[in-house]
Amino acid sequence: MKILLTGASGFIGRHIFKKLISEDNSITCIVRPNTDKKRLKSIEEKATIVKLNLSDTTGLKHYLDDSSFDVILHIGALRGGRRFSKKIFYKANVLATELLAENALRNSSKFIFCSSVGVFGAIPLELPANNRTTRQNDTYYHQTKIEAERIIQNLVMKGLNSVIIRPSITYGAGDYGFPYSLVNLVDKRLMFLPKTRYQIHLTDVDLLTDAFFTAVNSKFATGSAFIVADHDPVYLDDLVNFISQKLTNSDYAPRHRLPDWLFRFCEKIAKFVKSDVWISRFQLLSYSWYYEVRESGSELKLPIVKTIPSFNKVIYWYQNK
Repeated sequence: MKILLTGASGFIGRHIFKKLISEDNSITCIVRPNTDKKRLKSIEEKATIVKLNLSDTTGLKHYLDDSSFDVILHIGALRGGRRFSKKIFYKANVLATELLAENALRNSSKFIFCSSVGVFGAIPLELPANNRTTRQNDTYYHQTKIEAERIIQNLVMKGLNSVIIRPSITYGAGDYGFPYSLVNLVDKRLMFLPKTRYQIHLTDVDLLTDAFFTAVNSKFATGSAFIVADHDPVYLDDLVNFISQKLTNSDYAPRHRLPDWLFRFCEKIAKFVKSDVWISRFQLLSYSWYYEVRESGSELKLPIVKTIPSFNKVIYWYQNK
């Protein structure tokens, strides 16, 4: 197939690229002009590279006006917490999605969009969250994902063949996000846990890659949306103990437990200073957040993945990077 892939140099995108290229597809990758050459090396030898910022909607439109593909796989986005203006976020995450989806509609291509469980908010209003759960634009990043999904569903009404995949926080080797920070804090004995046992729900990057690969190669009802995460949530303190056992052969010290009200107080301070990064950090550690994934797993024919012990791939990478 002739495939357009955005975000190929990112954590999720490069895993998907490796899977797609193994099937002898013809792949074109849109990447940022200032992308580190080391990150591009394994891609440019096997794909056509187009250097464009997704926020450069004028340049993107010019490129798409003369291009067509069998599949557009839209993974690229500006992630939450990055220091960009709302205008840049909107262009990269919303307007670029609209241009790509319109190109797919115009050329009868399949359009596969990487959204996020963040459309339900950092902490969903119901547990487990599902595709009918109320949306929450509690951060501007989440708002852009909600808006992008709305645009896609409007185009579905006009005939767009689309699939939306909503991963939870994804873990694997090579990413410096929340999972890496968790390992790092445990390693430095700086991880403070709330007294209440909360459940969290992560996604193995290989599981997510399988989901996208299936979406590319199988037929689904247009407008289908799938939440993708590991088979079950885990208790945060169980995961922390698992990390500690792998790093030090001992459980994490119970003295690191703090009262829940202290986490709530810190969250309020973060909201007062309008720091989405710190709001998210305190929320992810002091609330439960998990999702209904049985239906998605069945339809996408995904393997059963357990966060413990699968999370060991992050720990191993952390120790050997």
